Amino acid sequence: MRIPLFFKSLLLSIPVGVTFFDCVGYVARVEGVSMQPALNPDGSPATDYVFLSRWAVRNMEVDRGDVISLVSPKDPGQKIIKRVVGLQGDVISTLGYKVPYVKVPEGHCWIEGDHTGNSLDSNSFGPVSLGLITARATQIVWPPSRWQVLQSQVPKTRHPISLGKSNSSNGNNNQTLQAQEKAS
Repeated sequence: MRIPLFFKSLLLSIPVGVTFFDCVGYVARVEGVSMQPALNPDGSPATDYVFLSRWAVRNMEVDRGDVISLVSPKDPGQKIIKRVVGLQGDVISTLGYKVPYVKVPEGHCWIEGDHTGNSLDSNSFGPVSLGLITARATQIVWPPSRWQVLQSQVPKTRHPISLGKSNSSNGNNNQTLQAQEKAS
């Protein structure tokens, strides 16, 4: 008995597709206002959809300013999207956290939403384990009027007070942040 070509193709494409989504990345809808104005800008009638690259975080390497997707420390059934503000060893000035300054412990990062005050982030639950990171948001893919690469930059008012270890693959991240702090 011969299996029709359509079913052979289907049987082959399912594992290939699952592997792609599991290892490379996928598109996800961004809900809420916590990442405004970078995502779902105020006044925009459409919701943003972003490409989440699993490949970009396969070694748990993130840089300050990256927009990441992670498992919520408050609700493991929920995924959240936030910006990395600090890496391990950085000293962060908090916004309403239980202490005014936090040194980010090893294996952790400090995340915040771009819409300060309207975000459930590290200012609520503290430093986040790098193991909770699932992907990095690289581009807005929908709606077409918002197609763009997401910039990896920390808002000027949220730079760490002092820099610790850098996970940057290009090695220039610390120098760039120090130059930006001096210019501010």
